[in-house]
Order: sequence, then C-alpha cells, then structure tokens
Amino acid sequence: MTGGHRIGVVAVQGNVSEHVAGIERAAAATDRDVEVVEIRESGVVPDCDALALPGGESTTISRLLHAEGIAEEIVASVAAGTPVLATCAGLIVASRDARDDRVDTLGVVDAAVDRNAFGRQVDSFEADLDVEGLDDPFHAVFIRAPVVDEVGPGVDVIATVEGRPVAIRDGPVVATSFHPELTADDRLHRLALFDPLRTGAEA
Repeated sequence: MTGGHRIGVVAVQGNVSEHVAGIERAAAATDRDVEVVEIRESGVVPDCDALALPGGESTTISRLLHAEGIAEEIVASVAAGTPVLATCAGLIVASRDARDDRVDTLGVVDAAVDRNAFGRQVDSFEADLDVEGLDDPFHAVFIRAPVVDEVGPGVDVIATVEGRPVAIRDGPVVATSFHPELTADDRLHRLALFDPLRTGAEA
C-alpha cells in the first residue's frame, strides 16, 4: 500500500481493545502502514479512512454516539463511502431498525435487527461459517447475538446460521452478528476494512 491509512475504532463502550488488536494483526499480516485511533469524541471520524463499530451494549453505545456528536459524523462518512465493520451491538446501532425504541440507530445499514434473537435461547455459541469473500470457513463467536430479520434490496447477505442472516454488506458497511475480534482470525477485518482501502488506492 502506498502511504498510510488511519482506521478509527469507536471507543465509547464495548470491545475496543480487541478490535484494535484485530486491525493491527491484519495490518501486520498484509504489510500495511496503518494508524489505529480510538474515537471517544467528535472531530476524529472525518479524518479516518475506515471505521470499526464494536460490540458492547447497544443502548449505551447509541446514546453516547449521539451525545458526543459522533453519530452524525459516522453517517456522513458512510455516505462518502468510508469502509465500516460493525459487529454485534455495532450491527444493531448501524441498522435502520433495532426493533427497540431504546436504541437510536444510525440507519447506515438497510436492515431490521432482532437485538436479542440468539440471546433468548443461549448466551453464546460458536459456529464455522461460510462467508462470501473468504476462501475458508470463519470460526465465529456469538454472544447474546442479534440476528437480521429483514434486509433492503441493496443489501447482500454474506453469511447465515440455519438460514438466518448473521453477516451482511450494505455498500461500504460490513455488519456481523458475531464477534470476529474475539478470534485470532483477522480475515473479516481485512475483508471489511483493508480490501476496500486497497481497491481505493489502486483506483
């Protein structure tokens, strides 16, 4: 890659350090020059070339994003084509409908999400998933995971569990019900964040 890129991890709450580590692993594995920054206040997002929106507690994350003025910056960045990886609660917050009035969603992913779909049945489970864009199965960790109930016409479902969508792509945003940052496998970080940057650099 020519020159460096800045990747921001939204750090108001949730699995922040795990995403930072995942991005750094992906950078090392692909010999990329990447600066990873943690985002806790407004003014940082516009200077980022890609973003990660971690899992955590969706009501808390959405409230803090709006309170800190970060929410509108993320929406504007997605509209401008900035790559985003949103995981678990990040998927809920990114969606257009969380089916829960307590979550003030960003609406950058045209999907409706059942925020406790798997959590009501089991607290956590793991599964090997076939993910569109990856050559080999991805070992996914689900913790009280949401599931995608419906998607808009422009949304691609890139992984399912028992026929239910658990990873989707809407334009520059890849969103998952599971936690790729909780494994040593950095391929989803590469797929969502690094591959679009490489394509942009080559364009």
